[in-house]
Amino acid sequence: MYRCLRWLLFRLDPEQAHERVLNALRYLHRLGVLKWITPVVNAESKSWFGVRFPNPIGLAAGLDKNGEYIEALAALGFGFIEVGTVTPRPQSGNEKPRLFRLPKAQALINRFGFNSKGVDYLLDQIRASHYKGVLGINIGKNADTPLENAKEDYLYCLERVYLYASYIVINISSPNTQGLRELQHGRYFDDLLSSIVAAKNELAARNHRVVPLLVKVSPDLTPDEIESLAMSMLSHRIDGLIATNTTVSREGVTGMLGADQSGGLSGKPLVDKSTSVIAQFRQALGPHVPIIGVGGIDSITAAEAKLQAGANLLQVYTGLIYQGPGLIRRLLKLC
Repeated sequence: MYRCLRWLLFRLDPEQAHERVLNALRYLHRLGVLKWITPVVNAESKSWFGVRFPNPIGLAAGLDKNGEYIEALAALGFGFIEVGTVTPRPQSGNEKPRLFRLPKAQALINRFGFNSKGVDYLLDQIRASHYKGVLGINIGKNADTPLENAKEDYLYCLERVYLYASYIVINISSPNTQGLRELQHGRYFDDLLSSIVAAKNELAARNHRVVPLLVKVSPDLTPDEIESLAMSMLSHRIDGLIATNTTVSREGVTGMLGADQSGGLSGKPLVDKSTSVIAQFRQALGPHVPIIGVGGIDSITAAEAKLQAGANLLQVYTGLIYQGPGLIRRLLKLC
């Protein structure tokens, strides 16, 4: 059934299809229809960074940037939902078109650029939601904020979302905001982590509630960069890692229609690259820092590879676009 639906959706503009599907899911959820396709999960719940996950399969950030579809997406069987990336102020992101399909590779290229209705709008949606499960909130900076002031954007979002998040993700690895990936390096990274961890500790003391902090990294890091990032994360006692974001590499899609579009590549061509980064971070971080593996998960085989590389939890996005909700049911067999 989903193959037929996908055939129709792929005749639409990708971003338009994205919006229509999400709106349809929200409508079906309100009608009570989604519960009939929700997988019955008999998974053993486990705790990572102090959060209890009913199952290890989550939705990656980017599908629901503004928290408008949390309940409907959760009804598909996910063990956790991550919303965002959210920015302090609303911004439209990059010009359209900015989302491109590469069906032969089961991949997407996007250059959204943190299109966001802003953190206050996101919080309004969360407060209106009846979702009681694990909710990650992914935070970023506004495009017009200089790198020298980037930490102020992250600190602002951190304080605003703190009481509403099960965990908070510092997104410094999107390739679609100019210069953002520079925050993964040197003085920028250490200064950012130092400021954010200090703010988190103050918020925890003030609110009597500890919310874990995670960092989302690029798949395009060198081994030396991975080692340096890992050492900084351990030094600042960051609670966890999400590996990885999209890649600027075009390995595996060279020559395909649309492959020359700028932006981050996701989907099947990313699977080996992201799995390698997970394995390198696991070695550098040791056994105790939880890792959420994401990138090209579209099958049990791909999911198992992430787990064997050292991931503790998994997230999907592009695989869901190509495989449909049935992917969640298949992956839950790993539980």
